[in-house]
Amino acid sequence: MKVVVIGAGLAGLSAACHLVGAGHEVTVLEQGSDAGGRASYLAQDGFILDNGPTVLTMTSLVDQALRAAGSSLAAHLDLVELKPAYRAFYSDGNRFDGDGVLEVHSSKEEMVEEIRSKCSAKDADSYIKFTSYLKKLYEVEFPNFIDAQMDSVVSLLSSPKAAASLLALNAFTSLDKVVRRYFDDDRLVKLFSFQALYAGLSPLKARAIYAIITYMDSVEGVYYPIGGMNQISKALRDAAIDAGAKFEFNFKVESMKYGSGNKTNRKIESVRSSDGTIVQADAVIVTAELAQAYDTFLSDLRAPRVLSVGEYSPSAYLHLLGVKGTPDLFAHHNIFFGKQWKKSFDSLLKSGQRMEDPSLLVSLPTATDRSLAPEGHSVLYFLEPVPNLDAPIDWTKERVAAQSDTVRRLMEFGFISNESDIVTEKIYDPIDWLNMGMSKGTPFALSHRFFQSGPFRPKNFSKEVENLFFAGSTTTPGVGVPMVLTSGRLAAERVGAR
Repeated sequence: MKVVVIGAGLAGLSAACHLVGAGHEVTVLEQGSDAGGRASYLAQDGFILDNGPTVLTMTSLVDQALRAAGSSLAAHLDLVELKPAYRAFYSDGNRFDGDGVLEVHSSKEEMVEEIRSKCSAKDADSYIKFTSYLKKLYEVEFPNFIDAQMDSVVSLLSSPKAAASLLALNAFTSLDKVVRRYFDDDRLVKLFSFQALYAGLSPLKARAIYAIITYMDSVEGVYYPIGGMNQISKALRDAAIDAGAKFEFNFKVESMKYGSGNKTNRKIESVRSSDGTIVQADAVIVTAELAQAYDTFLSDLRAPRVLSVGEYSPSAYLHLLGVKGTPDLFAHHNIFFGKQWKKSFDSLLKSGQRMEDPSLLVSLPTATDRSLAPEGHSVLYFLEPVPNLDAPIDWTKERVAAQSDTVRRLMEFGFISNESDIVTEKIYDPIDWLNMGMSKGTPFALSHRFFQSGPFRPKNFSKEVENLFFAGSTTTPGVGVPMVLTSGRLAAERVGAR
């Protein structure tokens, strides 16, 4: 079967690997000059700057896609487990580390000792119980509700035993309350619940089902591919090509040609580019941002209503920097927790304002990989959660303020001594994400509130076109590297089943 995959981001690359491994004739169409999508990079002034996801978990899913194409993780990637996975700094309102510093270790023994020495013996003992809870949650939730086809609401009931187990695990109660049942130290509550932000949710409002993200990084571990996160895209691309897939870059899809049939059983016959190139197709998987796809080359189809009326995740102000010096007091990934936890999330998610006292992620990949920068220099990845474009913020002005805040904070934290240490930089704000085709100016797509998750999220198949399927963060299972890799495989399975 001739299968066309539109988009060479992680979802499209995963789909291509699984499809070519199943014996299909695969052509990947990408409007950019190379594979990667959001997991891409910039080569700028001697620095390699990843400009997409920076936290890698669940590496088995990368290996799964590579093995589907007849290759393996070991053949393509030099993976390093980050130790610690994170270093967390807690502000007391005066100093960024005034309330202490904690590290996250995937080793249970090391994490217990970390908590025992810096928090309490009681919380250390509770950590053992907490990880047991997370493991049970993962073992029920991932295979039954994430790594599974969600045709309709009935899919939630396809495994009554699993649904009952989630209820027994209090998965639909407050994440904050569940974590507080295990820990007295408020710093640990923040450390094991902030991951809800990855799903576009406030840790104070999210359901405990999203503790599965905490399991993925705090228990399974955080990894880094030498050369940068972009190496994952390159590995999947190369494996797919080696297995027989074809890639057409700088290919902007303009339209689809449909065969005979009515509005419920039409089939796509070919895909046409903006320059008139035609590619024949027996099936098509679209991995582009769904709202953009329906506005352009799928404009004759009915878009899922949630794309226009749904709630989108907060966005991100991302500031990439190449700087002088090699700061040695920081880990690869560093989290700076603000003092005003609740007030900050109210500003972000209710008031639509930038947080006055934000919690921030600052990654220092050169702590692990010196190849990313010239000798004596470092790469910094500064991420601040900010409102998406539904908020009344003028980003032409706010961008200047955010840039100034970034430099001030990097100096306060000790990553740089002064502004002249900055050799090169690149900024992405919500307007930039919008111009890259991301709805509401957020790279995190639709939020994962309950009625936008699972069977309530846009389906990975079309009800109007028999051979049209979808993958990526806007469809099931959702946002994040593990999720989009899974979405590619699920879409590939749909092709084989129809």
